[in-house]
Amino acid sequence: MSTREYEEFELTFTSTLHYLDLVQEISEKITRIMGFSEDERYWIGLSLRESVTNAILHGNKGDESKKVAVRFSLQPDRLVIRVSDEGEGFDESKVPDPLAPENLLKPSGRGIFYMRQFMDNVEYELIPSGGLEVKMQKMVNQEERRRVK
Repeated sequence: MSTREYEEFELTFTSTLHYLDLVQEISEKITRIMGFSEDERYWIGLSLRESVTNAILHGNKGDESKKVAVRFSLQPDRLVIRVSDEGEGFDESKVPDPLAPENLLKPSGRGIFYMRQFMDNVEYELIPSGGLEVKMQKMVNQEERRRVK
């Protein structure tokens, strides 16, 4: 990273799943630059993929006239990823528990659970102009970072 306190990188694209691989590839490059371990890179990428998929399918309801934005903030001690959509938002308390017996065999509904498990912090915020932003943070393991560099 540069001598500046942090760097930011942002992508904005239409609500289509075609961009998932590109977003994941950029995440892989950024997390590698930051010194995250192979396992951490995988889980960060999975969390990001789930968040972007939710923004496209649930937030924007697949409406290709709506946009999804992904912003990476590379800070000395953490990676902050913000994913925003132009949807109506949701009430997290109404999301079914993926660990409940009746949901264990369902093929979907685990994205928020995964994000909360694999990232250090996950927050949701309604955007005043419309939409929802998911903010995920992952702290850099300084010992691992020294080994990678």
